[in-house]
Amino acid sequence: MRLRNIPGAEEHIRSCPFVVTEPTAAKGRWNEHFGNSHPLAVEIGSGKGHFITTLAAREPGTNYVGMEKYSSVLLRAVQKQEERLLPNLALVRWDAQLIEDVFAPGEVSRIYLNFSDPWPKPKQASRRLCAKEFLRLYAGVLTDGGIVEFKTDQRPLFDFGMSEIEAGGFTLLSYTYDLHADAAMNAGNIMTEYEEKFSAKGNKICKYIIKKA
Repeated sequence: MRLRNIPGAEEHIRSCPFVVTEPTAAKGRWNEHFGNSHPLAVEIGSGKGHFITTLAAREPGTNYVGMEKYSSVLLRAVQKQEERLLPNLALVRWDAQLIEDVFAPGEVSRIYLNFSDPWPKPKQASRRLCAKEFLRLYAGVLTDGGIVEFKTDQRPLFDFGMSEIEAGGFTLLSYTYDLHADAAMNAGNIMTEYEEKFSAKGNKICKYIIKKA
């Protein structure tokens, strides 16, 4: 469940130097923000920040942006970054529907979707971050051949996501219905907080890797 209404969250986020409070001004200029020409990757729905901070620490040759819609959740990621002080990680409070407002065409090399809200009702299908409507938005900011990686323990959501790939403008590179039992796809895997929780319950983790067509 999403955390909400933590007193002082908005103020803390606005005062943190690792949070880009006006991300639209960085569109097309993220390499200037980081001060280098490294590839740029984005996690949409970065939650409490374990995945993105761990990945940024492991891959210093890539710049990362953690995007989270809810302030009280982003606060946890901010606190992790304030402890780690990773120079290749920036955080933004932003809605994925507006991703094209903060990244220019071809500016992003890879997008991560980890344990996104399943929006289980049929009428909510277009709100799922793996829906073709969102894939088309991602395609608008990804480089040619850019990658999207998606993980979830929700099999119906994963099956839906698989069915949306071609219509969203992507091709399937690899997939698994049991990530932790798949040696090739699990190599180098960073478990999110939700992944640890759901795996401990015996839930199998699904993952796909797709490429912009």
